[in-house]
Amino acid sequence: MDAASVGGQIQEIGEVVRTAVAPVFLLSGVGVTLTMLTSRLARVVDRARVLEQKERDTHLNDMHVLGGALRTLEQRARLLGRAIALCTICALLVSMVVVTLFLGAFVSFHVSLIIATLFIVAMLSFIGGLLMFLREVFVATVALRIGLTGKSESRR
Repeated sequence: MDAASVGGQIQEIGEVVRTAVAPVFLLSGVGVTLTMLTSRLARVVDRARVLEQKERDTHLNDMHVLGGALRTLEQRARLLGRAIALCTICALLVSMVVVTLFLGAFVSFHVSLIIATLFIVAMLSFIGGLLMFLREVFVATVALRIGLTGKSESRR
C-alpha cells in the first residue's frame, strides 16, 4: 500500500464521519424525546397505582369516577407506550443509517437508496411517535380537573 492510497482511504473515512454527524445529532434528539416519554409513562403508572390503592377506601357511589380516571390513565399509558416504541424504532433505523454509511465506504456498493429508505422510514416512525405523544397530551388535558370537587363544597 502506498502513501497516496492510505491518504485517500483516510480522506474517504473522514468524509463518512462528517456525513454521519447529522444522524448522530438526530439520535441525540430522539434520545431526549425518549427520556421525556418514559418519564411521562412513569408518572402515569405511579398515578394509576395510587388510584388503585384508593379503591378499597372509595365509596360505592364514587367508584365510577375512580374507574373513569383509571381508564384514562390506561389510555394514556397505551399511547405513551406506542410513542416510545415508534421513537425507539426511529433510533434503531437512524443507527442503521450510520452503519450503512460506513459499510458503503468499505464495500464498493451503491448505498444511497438504502440510506434514503432507512432515513425516510425513521422520520415516519418519529412523526408517528410525536403524533402518539400529541394524542396523549390531548387525552391528559381533557381529563384534567383543577379545583374543588362538589364533595368538598358540600361539607361546608
